[in-house]
Amino acid sequence: MDLLSKSFDVTQSRFRCSQYRQRILNISQKVSALHIGGSFSSIEIVDVIYYGFIRNPNSLHSPDIFIMSKGHSCLSQYAVLESLGIIRHEDFDLYCKSNGYIGVHPDRGNPGIHASTGSLGHGLAIAIGMAYAEIINKRNGIVYVVISDGELQEGSTWEALMLAANLNLKNIIVFLDHNGFQSFGKTSLTHPAFYPIKDKIQAFGWEYIEVNGHDSSEMFEKIKSEIGQKPVFVCANTTKGKGVSFMENNPIWHYRSPDLAEYAQALVEVSNFLA
Repeated sequence: MDLLSKSFDVTQSRFRCSQYRQRILNISQKVSALHIGGSFSSIEIVDVIYYGFIRNPNSLHSPDIFIMSKGHSCLSQYAVLESLGIIRHEDFDLYCKSNGYIGVHPDRGNPGIHASTGSLGHGLAIAIGMAYAEIINKRNGIVYVVISDGELQEGSTWEALMLAANLNLKNIIVFLDHNGFQSFGKTSLTHPAFYPIKDKIQAFGWEYIEVNGHDSSEMFEKIKSEIGQKPVFVCANTTKGKGVSFMENNPIWHYRSPDLAEYAQALVEVSNFLA
């Protein structure tokens, strides 16, 4: 798929990402806890997928598909879907409320959600099947997936990676939100054999690209010409809790809501934040 002619406004992306973080912080004051650290690390990734790559992103009938395999970080997807008009503002306000439909993990059937995820290691296998179906049915849809560091410790993820290359799938792009944490521990300490990632991915037959996962321009420019060549694996280096100084690389923010003082400080920081 040739995206060389598609434009991507980096300034607008930075503004949107600041808005997403503010929105998630506002949601955090309505619930007792939420996955804010991993959501903040994936925001630029999700924004560039929807606004940079997916065709007709504000339509429920786009030919392309997005799967948030690291389902606990779906707040970043919800915020983007709201900006596109796919999710209504009043519905996002009811996040994790008994009278709402938007939950802590994505649920298939909700607007813009193609797969129920959250059990780590499932989303990529689902995406592989969807990408293969596009080829079998002679459609030109591209499948985009966001996975986590923790998911690269799941056997099902490696089975899916191997299958994609075996099937010669050229219509799937996987983004690893590589924030260096799996829940409450650093992967470099808990799973040192996790590294080097590049050698493992290339050995499984994928094109490997490494980018700054908070630099929308770099992601767009490095990835756009690779789509359609072979399965593409993007290692997007990110920071857990990106944009809020006291949240960054602090595992306590894997699942927690800020108190009023923390919320006020965080809101100021994300309002002034530019990736």
